[in-house]
Formats: sequence, structure tokens, C-alpha cells
Amino acid sequence: MKFEGNKTKIEVAIQKASRISGKHLTLPVLACVYLEASDQDKLIIKSTNLDIGLEIDLKVKVLESGSMAVPANILVGTLSSMKEENLVFESVENNLKIISGKNSALIKTLPHEDFPSIPKLDFSENEKTKNRKIKIDCSNLILGFKSVWYSASNSNIKPELGSVFIYGGDTGLVFVSTDSFRLAEKRVNTKINGDFQQILIPSKNALEALKLFEEYNGDIDIVFEKNQAAFVAGNIYMVSRLVDGSFPDYKQIVPKSFEGSAIVLKADLINAIKASNIFSGPLNQVKLKLNIKEKSVQIESKNNEIGEYKESVKANVSGSDLELSFNSKYIADCMQSISDDSLTLGFGGAGKPLSISGSSDKSFLYIVMPMNR
Repeated sequence: MKFEGNKTKIEVAIQKASRISGKHLTLPVLACVYLEASDQDKLIIKSTNLDIGLEIDLKVKVLESGSMAVPANILVGTLSSMKEENLVFESVENNLKIISGKNSALIKTLPHEDFPSIPKLDFSENEKTKNRKIKIDCSNLILGFKSVWYSASNSNIKPELGSVFIYGGDTGLVFVSTDSFRLAEKRVNTKINGDFQQILIPSKNALEALKLFEEYNGDIDIVFEKNQAAFVAGNIYMVSRLVDGSFPDYKQIVPKSFEGSAIVLKADLINAIKASNIFSGPLNQVKLKLNIKEKSVQIESKNNEIGEYKESVKANVSGSDLELSFNSKYIADCMQSISDDSLTLGFGGAGKPLSISGSSDKSFLYIVMPMNR
């Protein structure tokens, strides 16, 4: 194998691929990126952790076709140290030699035959794929993932709670995740061609898709099979395992009415939560008090070893006085998903959840359960 190409383009692609690779005790080749130089002057970069598979195509000048499996972390570090923009890659026995002007590096490789094949789903337009293939604006997919992925569970006990649930709504796609303590729902207004089948994608895979396609402008093609979904945009192909399970009927826990509500400036609430979190202790517990008479929401936190903090935030309030405790981190997490300058807080009452949404944009809904103590 021998090819030459632009350092910046190759390095960016290798960095993306290296995020997918990782240590594996029984299959060390998974810590590698697979490089394949084809006769069509194309470099195909592959990586997989058996949960996600990634392929990135780049235009290079291929002098000799071939394949190699190169340790990802070594390759990333080596490329970052190279100064010249034009690099030459060639196989020397069982090593990869990289030449950059007067500098060169020799990296030991692993047998490329051991690298697992990456599933290729059918993207062709035919009767078989018409009900399991969609094309949407990539920015809408990124918006959906970014708005909810953090609300999924980190535990593997219930895989469906560690996933992002996506289904077709009246005006586009609906993205939902929950860890049973909080829930995030984002409705993305986008055209969908065909019937969208609801899917459960692991939240960590959704996060990888977000990072991979975040800077892409244009449409993304998505095709689904029973246990897999593949995403194609530009020169990037990603395939992810899907969770085989049923997402909870979350609409049953969405509050239908509130004992009290408040409209507050988002910046005021964020600053108050940040300040109170210093005194909130290991459980991140903060108390929210709805004060109808004073037209405010008071944020309080207390730590017997540090001290206590109180701040009143002006609000447009209605209903009854209420006092509930929440995990401050859970409240802070959702702020990135709300573009409005003001928030609507809906207090369900004792033992009932708090709802958070933008005051004018209702496409995002966040629900947080109160803490018992």
C-alpha cells in the first residue's frame, strides 16, 4: 500500500474514526483504524467498536492499493506532530511508514484480516427500502439528538432507558429520552419522505452521530433494518446497533395541569442555580419556592459543612405557593436545549414533577421529578 494526500483532511478523518475505536481485551484490532487505499484514488478509513461502525472516504493519490490496521492513538499522535501538508503513507513489511518532508515515522500494525466487517445497509431506491428509508436536513437530526441525549440513563440494566427514542409526529420527528428521574422531548419540524418507523438508538451512539455530522450542511440519508440504522452524509457512513425493546409510554407522566407556574428569565435562573450549586452538597439538592405574593421563584441550598445560599428571581407567577427540592444538575442540563430567553416552569405540587419549557417555543419539554429529601 502506498498513497499520498493532504495532511489536514486525513488527520481530521482519522480523529473522527479514532473516537469510535477503543481497547478490547479479546479483539485488540478494534483499537485500530483500518486504512484501505483503492485503485480509484480513494482512501477508505474504517473504525468500529462492534456497536458502531464508521467509514470515511477521502480523495488521495494512490500509488499502490492495499490495506492496513493501524493503532488509532499512535496514528493520531503521529499525524498531529507532522508539519508538512503533503504526506506519503506506505507499507513497509508489517509497518506503516509516514513521510513528511524531512521527517518520517514507522508504526507497527496489526493483521488487517482480523478487522471486523462493517455492515452495509441498502440505500438504493426500491420497493424493499421505501418504508424504511428517509432523507432529512442534517441540522434537524443534530438538533434532535443534542436536545435530549443527556437525559438518557447511564445504566445498562434497562437498555431502552439508555437510548434515544425517535418516532414520527404530526409535523416531523420526535426525539425522547428518560432515565426515570427526568425526561426530555424535542419535536423537530421537518419533512419526512416515507413512513418513519420508530427506533431506539443507544444514547452514546446518538452522541457519536451528533459529533460526526455536527458540521455537515445538507441532507442526511437514514435507512433502518430490524436491529441497525445507517446514516450517510457526504463522505461519512455510520451504522449503529438499535435497541430491541419498548420505550415507556412517557405521555402518561406528562403533567396535564399545575398547582403553580412561573415565567422567568433563563439567564436569571441559570445564574441562581449555578450559585446555589456551590452549597448544594453531594446530592446537588436545591429547593425551589414559588412565592405568589412576592412574584418570585426563590432558589435555596444548604450544606452543613459549607453554609447556605438564597436568591429570589423575579417571575410572572400564578397558582399557589409551593416548595419542592430538585437535583440542580438535572435542571441545568436542559438549559442548552431551550433557545428562548424566558422559561415557563410548571409546578405539579408535592411529590409531582416540575416541567420546563421555553415560553414561546413549545417544541421542547423537560420534566424533572422532585427529590424526596
